[in-house]
Amino acid sequence: MRSFYHYMMRYRGSGTKTNERRLADWMFEAHDFPKQSTSYDEISRYLEWNIPFTEATQVFDRLWEDYLTNES
Repeated sequence: MRSFYHYMMRYRGSGTKTNERRLADWMFEAHDFPKQSTSYDEISRYLEWNIPFTEATQVFDRLWEDYLTNES
């Protein structure tokens, strides 16, 4: 299974500035983001401590479900 970070890079640089793109762009710029992680808890804790925008945790939860569906 590839990492959640790698999965999220599909949203980077897309035309419309969606919350998915905002999160992917932020993850790309965050040098200490756990880029190799496949752990919900590890990424969720990181987001809670470093939240980039108000809706980020809700966006993450929704995308995590999609990640599990597409990557398993």
